[in-house]
Amino acid sequence: MVELTDRLRRFMPELARFGVVGVAGYATDVVLFNLLRAGAGAGPLAAKAVSLTFATAVAYVGNRWWTYRERTAVRTEQAPVYWEVLLFVLVSLGGLLIQLSCLAVSHYLLGFTSLLADNISGSVVGMAGATGFRLLGYRTWVFRASSA
Repeated sequence: MVELTDRLRRFMPELARFGVVGVAGYATDVVLFNLLRAGAGAGPLAAKAVSLTFATAVAYVGNRWWTYRERTAVRTEQAPVYWEVLLFVLVSLGGLLIQLSCLAVSHYLLGFTSLLADNISGSVVGMAGATGFRLLGYRTWVFRASSA
């Protein structure tokens, strides 16, 4: 029990940094999505794909240089920085698919087509599932703990 408490205590700062970076990415996503949907008249899936692309860039910078700064990067002399970026993008695309799936089901299958419904399905429900997936993926595949 003590070991579990100690591990949790060590994990909390990382989780807090991940959350702050996530809020910055989330804000980028929601603001840009609404600008594209309401302001530019873009369709829901196109607007979400574009907004999540920008949010992913914000998340990479924040996670690489703040959340996981002390973790061993995946890159080595044999696997340069683009390998880390590629893995980050692949995990982020998994999150994007989760969010787009929630949005598509709500908008096209269930017929909830209002801007509010699109925000709830893509930016609340979809984001909840995508956040858990990304946390696991970034910790496991992109920014691994040092084995030393």
